[in-house]
Amino acid sequence: MAGKPRKLGLSYIDKTGVRRWREWRGIKDTLVDYGWWCVMWKDMIKFVLQSPLQVIKGIFRYRWMLTYLTLPQFIDRQLEGMRGVQLRAGHALYDIIIKHTIDIIADSFNADQNIGGKKSLADRIVCFDELVPTELMAGFPNLIGIPVQTIPIFLSSMINQQLPPVYLDAIENFGVPADVCPLPSAEAGVAAEGDFPIFGKCFIACNMPCDGSIMTTSFQDRYFKLPTYCLGVPLRYNDDVDAQKYAVEELRGCIKFIEEHTGEKFDWDAFAKALESYNEVTRFHLDLWEINRTDHPQVTGPTPWLYRMYTYHLHGGMDQRFNKADKRVHKLMTDAYEKRLPCSAEMRHKALVWSCPANYYTNFSNWLEQCWGIVSVMDMETHISQVIIDTSTPETMLEGVALTYQRATMRKHTKGGYRNAVDEMWRVAEEYNVDTIIMYDQISCKGMDGLQGIFDEQARERNINFIWVQQDLMDPRTISRRDMRRQVNQYMTSVLRETPVDPTLLDFDDCDAF
Repeated sequence: MAGKPRKLGLSYIDKTGVRRWREWRGIKDTLVDYGWWCVMWKDMIKFVLQSPLQVIKGIFRYRWMLTYLTLPQFIDRQLEGMRGVQLRAGHALYDIIIKHTIDIIADSFNADQNIGGKKSLADRIVCFDELVPTELMAGFPNLIGIPVQTIPIFLSSMINQQLPPVYLDAIENFGVPADVCPLPSAEAGVAAEGDFPIFGKCFIACNMPCDGSIMTTSFQDRYFKLPTYCLGVPLRYNDDVDAQKYAVEELRGCIKFIEEHTGEKFDWDAFAKALESYNEVTRFHLDLWEINRTDHPQVTGPTPWLYRMYTYHLHGGMDQRFNKADKRVHKLMTDAYEKRLPCSAEMRHKALVWSCPANYYTNFSNWLEQCWGIVSVMDMETHISQVIIDTSTPETMLEGVALTYQRATMRKHTKGGYRNAVDEMWRVAEEYNVDTIIMYDQISCKGMDGLQGIFDEQARERNINFIWVQQDLMDPRTISRRDMRRQVNQYMTSVLRETPVDPTLLDFDDCDAF
């Protein structure tokens, strides 16, 4: 329901995106927000105190490490303006992401040979490409699977927009073209700068999400100097039976490769148990989506896609903290839905966000909601694998995991044919009864090239507000956060003739912000 503008933009310090004061949300919600803020700092301080020497070494060795000390400010950005269930659900889910991320950093530093980590721990680690979900490692309970790019560049680029350009420039100096997708380019740049921790017995690479990733993997392969298995994941996953047989054989080959290089044997019972846990998390997301299909969505904005992407790639059924958080949030959102509580101060438009989002502006959908009342109820990177894996036999488990891997982040809809990108978008838009689509134009991605005219024409036929937002995934120098906002502002004022819900958020400079 509509209320007075919250004037959130007045508290920003110019260019920094930093607030002069913490947001006042009313007594109850402010106390909730402050309580979770204290929990976050407690977890971070505990992490430092557990291995102070390794943390200090890591801070001085890796330029990306200091980024993680700004996590509280990152969470504030995602939850800006939120109240009630949105605030509580967001904090509960981000809390588990933070705890799990801290665990990965702790394992990385304690094993890192660059800073004198334990060789015995390093030899228990299997390195993964970040786009390969970690379910397979559940079958090796004595080993640790770490997605090597996630901490140094993928998550850190979401927290600090100033970090990726350093690595992009570094790898372009090595000869990688500037028009390659910034994600694999930045990953290769981390290798070129020597900013990956060193550990592990072997490395699982993959062909996801695109040809740019395949090309730049060679830089990482040369850096790690580990035995490498390239997991081939089929593109056309809908009807191709032969492709599914191939995908299962690739997983079998990957399991055999890990066994040969670690001396461990695959535990099918542990694997089945973890997949049941993974299925529980998937069912939670399906229930969240079911509520968001209605006129009373409860968890919207950046929270669903950030949490879905994290759990899909990193939960792997091996951390019960995610399941506990899901149960807590499930109760919050179902109770709120039964009471028909509003999720936003003013919901003018239900929106679907499509194509790859900008890592450097994860809270863009929250800005849409707070400034214009455009509530994102579903997006492409949330709408990844929905496969409930059959755990009855080893064969069905591998078949389910193979299907899951083919529906990965930046892969399910941007690759594999017209119907995955276009037809699927309209199906989801109809399913969620949206009147607006925010279409990211990731200018360095070739996956959506040639489709702009088709999207525009079909949007006119359906009488859907279709807003193109150009961005460059990990490089804010090309198209800044402010430029992204201006594109929406122009459409809303000139095409729809609307006024903002909160005029103070209409235009501000955050070019120097994290």
